[in-house]
Amino acid sequence: MLGDSEPAIPVTPASPAAGGAVTRSSPRLERARLPKPEWLKVKVPQGERYAWIRDRARSLNLHTVCEEARCPNIGECWQGGTATFMLMGDECTRGCRFCSVKTAKQPGGLDEAEPVHIAETIRAMGLDYVVLTSVNRDDLPDQGSAHIAETIRRTQLANPHLLIEVLIPDFRGDAACLERVVAARPAVLAHNVETVPRLTPSVRDPRAGFEQSLRVLEWAKQGAQRMAPALRTKSSLMLGLGEREDEVLETMRALRGVDVDFLTLGQYLQPDRWNLPVVEFIRPEQFKALEREALRLGFRTVASGPLVRSSYRAAEYYIAQDLRAAERSSREVHSTTGNLPPGANNSTDPSPA
Repeated sequence: MLGDSEPAIPVTPASPAAGGAVTRSSPRLERARLPKPEWLKVKVPQGERYAWIRDRARSLNLHTVCEEARCPNIGECWQGGTATFMLMGDECTRGCRFCSVKTAKQPGGLDEAEPVHIAETIRAMGLDYVVLTSVNRDDLPDQGSAHIAETIRRTQLANPHLLIEVLIPDFRGDAACLERVVAARPAVLAHNVETVPRLTPSVRDPRAGFEQSLRVLEWAKQGAQRMAPALRTKSSLMLGLGEREDEVLETMRALRGVDVDFLTLGQYLQPDRWNLPVVEFIRPEQFKALEREALRLGFRTVASGPLVRSSYRAAEYYIAQDLRAAERSSREVHSTTGNLPPGANNSTDPSPA
């Protein structure tokens, strides 16, 4: 990160294109890329399990954010049996300048069979923890919230012991959309603020906003007190876009201020030439220092490192440990009366993920 006294490289704010999307053609983005440091180099994805997940997803017309976002961890995660599925197609109604997902004003219709296909694929993979994310669908009356909720329910029904994390859009702050997803009772509800407030207009679509994202996370936790009291919330920050260290610390405080439980911090990597360039590569020791500060602020779990992404195996492992421990504790509290907490069942817990 840039020091407190160092000026960040200015980035021209994104401008709306036809239909509210963001144009990606800009001379600003054509500058030469910074060479990647050694700590960011990864192996070419391969292996039988990697090939199985790739072929299965394509045969059922499923989309993974691992491929769409060109995640550097795709080989490690898929070979280890972890995947993040992207719901509602591969075209987004927004055009954030860090993202490689295709943008369209009117994406295609929803695949009604997708919830069942997702549930069956996850069962075949034998996962303990899965992340479901989605594109933005501002074109739909409910912004796709019912489809997301149905996928959560179908997936949980087919995989009773599975922990489901759902990474949601901001739904333009629509409380009814948020309530539909929270009512489906995922284990973790994630929504990413992506960057510090100062850089948000330059990095995210104009319809997104830092304060709006904070309200989404705050409402999710408040709504969960009624519908899903065990729900945990999570957010993520990309570093290397020109943020200052004091801005990162202030952003972490803001997230704790709305009771966010889990945090991931990772290096921004430019997916394509039309995306925002990397301003700085953050060193591993800087990520470790931020991890210590985040834990001091009260986050339950923090994954911080150059290759960490919002849905990353290391983060999932520690989050799963936290959730399983909370579930066991809740069962012990209710064991004397024979009453189980809402959403629990009488089957034996599997070993922690």
